[in-house]
Formats: sequence, structure tokens, C-alpha cells
Amino acid sequence: MTMTKEKFTYIPEGVCSKKMDFEVENGVITNVVITGGCPGNLLGISRIIKGKTVQEVIDAFQGVRCGGKPTSCPDQIATALARHFQ
Repeated sequence: MTMTKEKFTYIPEGVCSKKMDFEVENGVITNVVITGGCPGNLLGISRIIKGKTVQEVIDAFQGVRCGGKPTSCPDQIATALARHFQ
């Protein structure tokens, strides 16, 4: 079985966070570092999604909005993963 490890960076749009760095191994998120935004919330989100599959996170976070904005940091995480893997 071949192990596939990927690292990529995404620049989110329409949210307070400025950069998202992802590490994924065999379709499972192993690490996420989010720069900017609400530190406590984003650290919590990063910990929650560690160990989840890319598809689980896309399904859970896609379409989540922040206040009156058409997107949110979780939605941008889903967007980043969908654009990179689908």
C-alpha cells in the first residue's frame, strides 16, 4: 500500500482568516494551521477535523455562513479541500 502525503496552502476569501495550511495523508487530514481569524475557534476547528476524511469535512462544513456573510471559515475549509481534491 502506497502512502500519499500532501501539503497545500489555501488563501480564503470573504473571511477574517488569511491563510490555511493543510496536511493530508491518504485522504485523512493530519494537520491544519489557520492564520488570522478568531484564534480560539479556529484552533478548535483545526483539532476537530484532524483525523477526519476530506469528504467528511467537506460534507460537514460546506455552506456554513458567518453572520450575514455568504461564507465562513468552515465553509472556506470545505472549499479549499473540494478545490484541491475533487
